[in-house]
Amino acid sequence: MPDGRVTTRAGKTRAPAKRPRSRRGSRNEAPPLRYEPPEGADNHLFHLVARDTADRVVRLGVEREWFGDLYHRTLTVGWPSFFAIGAAVYIAANVVFAALYLLQPGSIAKAHPGSLADAFFFSVQTMATIGYGVMSPVTFYANLLMTLETAVGLMFIAMTTGLVFARFSRPTARVLFSNVAVVGPYNGVPTLSIRIANQRQNQMLAAEVSMTLVRDEVSDEGELTRRFYDLALVRDRSPVFALTFRVMHPIDTNSPLHGMNYETLAEQHAEIVVIAGGVDETLVQPVNARTSYLPHEILWSHRFVDIFGWTEDGRRAIDYRRFHDTVRLG
Repeated sequence: MPDGRVTTRAGKTRAPAKRPRSRRGSRNEAPPLRYEPPEGADNHLFHLVARDTADRVVRLGVEREWFGDLYHRTLTVGWPSFFAIGAAVYIAANVVFAALYLLQPGSIAKAHPGSLADAFFFSVQTMATIGYGVMSPVTFYANLLMTLETAVGLMFIAMTTGLVFARFSRPTARVLFSNVAVVGPYNGVPTLSIRIANQRQNQMLAAEVSMTLVRDEVSDEGELTRRFYDLALVRDRSPVFALTFRVMHPIDTNSPLHGMNYETLAEQHAEIVVIAGGVDETLVQPVNARTSYLPHEILWSHRFVDIFGWTEDGRRAIDYRRFHDTVRLG
């Protein structure tokens, strides 16, 4: 509208809220924002809550300085990126010190005059405290710089060692979730079911699982909100979780899913969020895992195939090769 007013879903108009001025000037000016997904866009990207959407959802008004939460970023970045960043920082630091050594010609004994390569490798030996004895500092300036670099190298090695140990020692859960959820009768009641399995060879103690329905709702005033509904489970905990566990929610008259189908779930941009957790028997620390199911990942009038059986020598067996398989009912 010409005066800048905003029209809400209820048809009412209101003046736009004043945006506080950024301390960084025009660099933080937000682009125009649509509150409705553009035509042809994947609406699910606007509503996912359990999946990794950090790279697909734009967060306006939130500063994302890389060094603001450096420790958390180094723990969560992938291993290839972690090693690449570490190598880049290590090489860059040695290049900087090599350039500083070259500021005073002749500061490194037995190094070729003006050779950046010799200065770089001397810096590597100094930072890593290798000291082959071929090149050495010969001036007061070089010895001061060597002292500073040794201190920097010790701190760099200590921090890198701590980060690698923290990444390895961070407790994680190896929980396998079924690729799809199914809806089929169980004791005569339509039931939403998924499968989970412990992929480790140990046990998860005091295991618990929760299932939540997330969907869009419009209030009487026309305000769009994202609502969460906890789904009651047939069994939501187990003293020991070693193999598989079937998570079941009866869709009775008290269920938020009562009377719904794929079309209604898709219209509401619904999502089923599942969280499983417990205490790792080996680490003796709490661990958890999560996943979610979109409407097209919920198969109606289906059931999971049976994966329990017996071996030829009479032992109980579980066939994980068919863990995700389903069959249509009727």
